[in-house]
Amino acid sequence: MSVDHDDGHHGGHEHHLPAVEDWPRGFGEASWWPFITALGGAGFYIGAALFVLGRPEYGIVPSTVGPAAFVISTFLFLTGLYGWLYHAFIVNFWEGEADDFGFPLKLTMLLFLGTEVATFGAGFIYYFFIRGGEVWTEEALPELVVSGDVLSSLVIVNTLILIASSFTIHYAHHALLKDNRKRFVRLLGATLVLGLVFLGGQVYEYYEFIVHEGFTVTQGAYGSAFYGLTGLHGLHVSLGAVLIGILFIRALFGHYSSEKHVSVSTVSMYWHFVDVVWVFLVIVLYAGAIV
Repeated sequence: MSVDHDDGHHGGHEHHLPAVEDWPRGFGEASWWPFITALGGAGFYIGAALFVLGRPEYGIVPSTVGPAAFVISTFLFLTGLYGWLYHAFIVNFWEGEADDFGFPLKLTMLLFLGTEVATFGAGFIYYFFIRGGEVWTEEALPELVVSGDVLSSLVIVNTLILIASSFTIHYAHHALLKDNRKRFVRLLGATLVLGLVFLGGQVYEYYEFIVHEGFTVTQGAYGSAFYGLTGLHGLHVSLGAVLIGILFIRALFGHYSSEKHVSVSTVSMYWHFVDVVWVFLVIVLYAGAIV
């Protein structure tokens, strides 16, 4: 994003930026925050591997190395994520949105989503492995997609809600490009509400599974896969709701226009991604579980 580098002040507020030089020219402001976040994310996998290698049956590394690596990675990931979001969405708050640098910034989001595809892909591969293994038992499955079942109806409604939110954020962005601010704000608010309703539906589903059906994360191989993948997706939807909430508040302050909409376009890309992932989760974890 383009910011004023002359005195480090923005609208009377001083901000510390990790990198303030354009490199290469025209690609917007360089930043180390995404790199730090990626290091922390990669460290989660490294920490998990070191934890396994440190188990008594292997003893290749000390048992404390894995947990230590995981703690350090968590710190790096949260620090990088905080800096990234602050830098991208807060630092220019009182000045309005930065100029749209076009493809380079969208490419950055696409690269980030590529790492997310790899993360969810690993989870799906794990599920397919256990589905074809001896640990898979039909008796451990809860009643997920049964005609007339309340949970089946909830999954369908929740899916339709999330798909609808993809349309609302798309047309909100489209309205902004047409300089229709009233329609933009309304559709953005509708997207935020739909996202929160979806999260509420997922929390209710967990409640029904755990309290009424006794289906928990320890309920066999399917339980770990189900809660692992749906929980990871819920975390992504929660992050997306936070981002949309920031967009909505800034929109109320009069930010964004047809020329300045970097945050809106990138958050829209992220939201479409989590919607598509949910459709795959429904097909694989819900409908596919009883096939």
